Amino acid sequence: MSNAPDFSPSLVPADTGPVYHAFGEEVQFHLTGSQTGGRLTLWTEIVPPGGGPPPHVHLNEDEWFVVKEGMFQFLVEGEWKEAPAGTTVFLPRKAIHTFKNTGKDTGKLLVATSPSGFETFFSRCAELFNPPNTPDMGRIAAIAAEHGIHFMD
Repeated sequence: MSNAPDFSPSLVPADTGPVYHAFGEEVQFHLTGSQTGGRLTLWTEIVPPGGGPPPHVHLNEDEWFVVKEGMFQFLVEGEWKEAPAGTTVFLPRKAIHTFKNTGKDTGKLLVATSPSGFETFFSRCAELFNPPNTPDMGRIAAIAAEHGIHFMD
C-alpha cells in the first residue's frame, strides 16, 4: 500500500491562475482542485470598499482568510469583529459568516477552502456577471445551492 498522493506537486508562477469577476470583486485562483487532488482551493480576492457577500453558510467547505491589505470586518458567531491587515480567520463548514471591506481603499484577502470546489462555483457565477448581463440573483442562489452554499435571508 502506497502513501503517495494521487496528484503531482504544483508550482504556480505569479499571476498565471484563472481570474474571474463576479459580485463586484476580482478573484485570482492560485491552486484549484485539479492541482491539489480535490483537497484545497487557494485564491486572492480583491474587494472594493463596502464590498463583501451577504451572510451565508458553506455545507461542504472549511474556509480560511488572511487579510493581506485593507481593513475588514468579519461576521463570526453572530458578532462583527475587526480584521486589519495580518488577521487570519478560520470558519468551519456550517458556520454562518460574511465579511465586509470597511476601509476606504480596495482590500485584498488570501482565501482557502477545503475541500476544493469553490473555483467551479465562482467561475459559474462569473459567467452570469459578464456585461451586458445583469445577473439573475435567483440563478446565482440556485448555483450556490448546487455547491452547498446558502445565503441567509
